[in-house]
Amino acid sequence: MRHVIALDVGGTAMKAALVAADGTLLHEARRPTDRDRGPAAVIESILGFAEDLRAHGEAHLGEPAAAAGVAVPGIVDAPRGIAVYAANLGWTDVPLRDLLSARLAGAPVALGHDVRTGGLAEGRLGAGRGADRFLFVPLGTGIAGAIGIAGAIEPGAHGSAGEIGHIVVRPGGPPCGCGQRGCLERLASASAVSRAWAQASGDPHADAADCAKAVESGDPRAQEVWRNAIDALADGLLTALTLLDPHTLIIGGGLAEAGETLFTPLRAAVAARVVQFQTLPEIVPAALGDTAGCLGAGLLAWDLLDETPAPTAPTTPGTTNPGDTDPTEVTT
Repeated sequence: MRHVIALDVGGTAMKAALVAADGTLLHEARRPTDRDRGPAAVIESILGFAEDLRAHGEAHLGEPAAAAGVAVPGIVDAPRGIAVYAANLGWTDVPLRDLLSARLAGAPVALGHDVRTGGLAEGRLGAGRGADRFLFVPLGTGIAGAIGIAGAIEPGAHGSAGEIGHIVVRPGGPPCGCGQRGCLERLASASAVSRAWAQASGDPHADAADCAKAVESGDPRAQEVWRNAIDALADGLLTALTLLDPHTLIIGGGLAEAGETLFTPLRAAVAARVVQFQTLPEIVPAALGDTAGCLGAGLLAWDLLDETPAPTAPTTPGTTNPGDTDPTEVTT
């Protein structure tokens, strides 16, 4: 059966799938990145995983993968296929596309940025289906964005479009690793909420999920932390919708797991900021969860072959398909 390899590389784990042309997930697997062993080991883990996936397809599906798509964090030069920089993986200027293609017997390989790749999946298969303009914003350790236009993701002139986390929403605020002060991700990411709640509660181990639970229980300290984060997030989103005029704002990442504890006040805060010339977009939770990056990588691969899957929901996420268990693979 004709298929492609989809690989989503994270800071600690890699998610992978073999994907048919109609979007069916024929095989799913996870492995650690081995980042504790250094960047060379991470690269070899990716290459070895891809090679094993090719062998699995050949053995169980009757042919090797026709192409591969891989999503990676950090700075990515997608046209040249180079993973330019990733602090959490320790690499610089890795020609990942060429390395993977060589390991996959010359099969074509597409390289993408993890957030933009996840946004591609949300736009075609998830919460953005039917919206010709959307913004996908995952709220995790940091905050980034993917700008969806007519079924594609806009990378920008230099590959850095969508970096909404580095919009300054509080001038003179806390310093950010980018060199600015008061960036959105320093105030409204899941890690920012975790830091603020740990300080407010006096529990150094408290995190954003604990804060959300405390908000729901009526804790005034938690409500203040939560309100400050939502106000900052609403200010950042207002800037984005003013510039982009999207039909839909898709919010994902760990903070979105709070559900309506996040979305009800966030929708109200954004609505309160919209003025007459602006149009309030629909604000919805992401639909694909942590499978978005892997599904998007599969879309990148099929796009290389001009056989893009029809925009239907994946048929078997999180389930076991025939022949998809490898005892060397782990769930992380």
